[in-house]
Amino acid sequence: MPAPTATAPVVPDDAISIQHEPGPVTVVQTSPMDAGDPSILGLPIFAAASIALGLTLVGVVSDAAAGTPIAIIFAATGIGLLISTVWAIRVGQTMVAGVFGLFAGFWLSYAALVLGLTHNWYLVPAGDVADTQLIFQITWAVVFAALTFASVRLPSGFTLVFGLVVLSLLFLIIGNLTTSTFPVRLAGITALAFAGVGVYLFLAAASAATGGRPYSIGRPLAR
Repeated sequence: MPAPTATAPVVPDDAISIQHEPGPVTVVQTSPMDAGDPSILGLPIFAAASIALGLTLVGVVSDAAAGTPIAIIFAATGIGLLISTVWAIRVGQTMVAGVFGLFAGFWLSYAALVLGLTHNWYLVPAGDVADTQLIFQITWAVVFAALTFASVRLPSGFTLVFGLVVLSLLFLIIGNLTTSTFPVRLAGITALAFAGVGVYLFLAAASAATGGRPYSIGRPLAR
């Protein structure tokens, strides 16, 4: 009878520990969920809401049609930026997660403001509607001004976007205080401007993600 032969153990492809001499070596596997660049989603979805809001403010629709961009702002940009925020958290991009999270809060709260005031969900008296909008505008202008200063160590393209957002909000504040439509139109033009910068930043990220030449997105203003 022939002597029995030893059969080599079968090691599954997804094993995380492979035995070597003199001891085990651990192979750490990275999940696809923990990789990638969340700006690939966050930047174009931000630009979409900015374009919709900018076109509304410059007068493509009547001033009474404030709810025109809400479908994009809420269902696309608000939800898309929440996804981008979670993605950034998963890959450990703290500042990116903070930026996308803040903008998700801004766009979602804008949708809530317009829908709430239009349908009188908050029971705000008619005489206080303008002041309610003013509180919203001032609050976010302060927050984004702080973000602008906090971004000076990022490429200056991002600082430009944040600064233009603040400028657009300042125009809206002036329009609210003066009841003039001209500052509102300027706010719309500024919104289209930061949408354009957002599209450029997306193209830069997409070029890098697909192995293309990197785009220049500006040097940081501070080291």
